[in-house]
Amino acid sequence: MLTDKLYIFDTTLRDGEQVPGCQLNTVEKIEIAKALELMGVDIIEAGFPVSSPGDFNSVVEISKAVTWPVICALTRAVPKDIEVAAEALKYAKHKRIHTGIGTSDYHIQHKFNSNRDEIVERAVAAVKYAKKFVEDVQFYAEDAGRTDNEYLARVVEAVIKAGATVVNIPDTTGYCLPDEFGRKIRFLKENVSNIDKAIIATHCHNDLGMATANTLSGIMNGARQAEVTINGIGERAGNTSLEEIAMIIKCHRELDIETNINTRKIYALSRKVSNLMNMPVQPNKAIVGRNAFAHSSGIHQDGVLKNRESYEIIDPTDVGVDENSIVLTARSGRAALKHRLELHRVFLDQESLDKVYAGFLQLADTKKDINDDDILMLAGKDRHANARIKLEYLQVTSGIGIRALASVGLDIAGERFEGASSGNGPVDAAINAVKKIISRTMILKEFLIQAITKGSDDIGKVHMQVEYDGRIYYGFGANTDIVAASLEAYIDAINKFSAE
Repeated sequence: MLTDKLYIFDTTLRDGEQVPGCQLNTVEKIEIAKALELMGVDIIEAGFPVSSPGDFNSVVEISKAVTWPVICALTRAVPKDIEVAAEALKYAKHKRIHTGIGTSDYHIQHKFNSNRDEIVERAVAAVKYAKKFVEDVQFYAEDAGRTDNEYLARVVEAVIKAGATVVNIPDTTGYCLPDEFGRKIRFLKENVSNIDKAIIATHCHNDLGMATANTLSGIMNGARQAEVTINGIGERAGNTSLEEIAMIIKCHRELDIETNINTRKIYALSRKVSNLMNMPVQPNKAIVGRNAFAHSSGIHQDGVLKNRESYEIIDPTDVGVDENSIVLTARSGRAALKHRLELHRVFLDQESLDKVYAGFLQLADTKKDINDDDILMLAGKDRHANARIKLEYLQVTSGIGIRALASVGLDIAGERFEGASSGNGPVDAAINAVKKIISRTMILKEFLIQAITKGSDDIGKVHMQVEYDGRIYYGFGANTDIVAASLEAYIDAINKFSAE
């Protein structure tokens, strides 16, 4: 059986950007668009040009910046919308106009105060007009999920005859059940006489948590374009997640479907979108959540350490994650504790391990988060005491209306070094001062602050991810001074790659 191609249509920059408070500027959109291109996305929906000058400009600039993906611009079934979209796409190497109209009775009667015949006429007119500007025209039947199949087939047949190359069947409200949505796609495949002249696309929303299931059902019944967003962001409860569909197709070879997606770039792009849109990824999010490859149950940890496939159907490296995470909790067993100690080159015989494990269980019952320093102290080791680089002093000056300044003293293998620098805030200034002393190219990838105790004098815990020489290193720091905790975490990460 020949493998079918599934086209990935990413609408992060259009539907995804409709999330309140998550708007991007043109430079940020170009950054994401280039990353989508490197990942292998086939079509990038760059915006809704008529909606604002900013959206228009973004489509223009993305069209200039991106080479091989199709650049798509959204319109209503309105001549002016189509004209503006065509103008915005003038620099695109491969261009598509995405026009359409609501087809459910809810939209026809209440949104347009119209009738079915008139909607068909407007749909056909919009496609024909768009066809005057571009060869590649996609039509969306808004609220197709709640449109009866016979009428939907009539609309689809008419717009394909008018020149539509792709017909988008959106479950706009996230209402459909997977079997129901799959049957809808199958009905169109079997009852639209010219369906072979167009690609059927899915565009599913997650209002009832079924966006990915509905998209997959549509694909299994003949759809060959999936409309998705990074991290599943989008209107209301969001859209189908690109990363979920890409990995489902990769894991289930029996579907005989393939995509162009380089899945190893998923995690980095997920974090980029999260950071630029200021929209954190929930820890238990499939594929890209912080806990997606974390194991805390002792039974699971033992199984994963013996054979990863015992509890993981995805190799973390396939999505750009360095490795799975064995999280130490009161439910962890000796295997997990032994594994973590050996990562720090601490090797114990069985009797010593049993004693450390007993102390570990007592600590785990009282402390929510067990870190590497905790277990090293239990094993009679003090990581910071033996660290090559130690923080001797930190002095910071900062405030409103002035640029932050920091002076840092480091003990590196017994020799004292000092450095000073400015920055966009006290933490940035302190890190810049360390960079002056340690002249290596290090990139801060993630910076998380967590309060451990309550009150104005609480202890802050800082978690950092630092990239050096293509690898990610984790650093931790805890202090009542959050700037000091941040610098300790940064130095902790440096000590890890310096020790290799």
